[in-house]
Amino acid sequence: MAEIQSIRRNLALKEFEAKETPDGKQVAFSIKFVTKIGELVFMPRAVAAGLRFDMKSNRMRGVVPVDAENKSTGHVTPFHIDGLIEFNGMKIKL
Repeated sequence: MAEIQSIRRNLALKEFEAKETPDGKQVAFSIKFVTKIGELVFMPRAVAAGLRFDMKSNRMRGVVPVDAENKSTGHVTPFHIDGLIEFNGMKIKL
């Protein structure tokens, strides 16, 4: 049976913070997290987005779902980094 891969949360957040490739294209990823109200959200393809407050001091990040051409297909969804469960198919560990 295949072993489930995992990634440390700080390394996943570093990858999350890399918003663009050197040639200027947005970096897409898959993400699974729990919202403030306890809803489990899975976005198979998303990009990082800004929020209207200081994300780092509030330990929050924002994501927006995109299609295959990196065009937005929804709205910005904020999540707390403690609610992060998976990033690019890898389980998050502290």
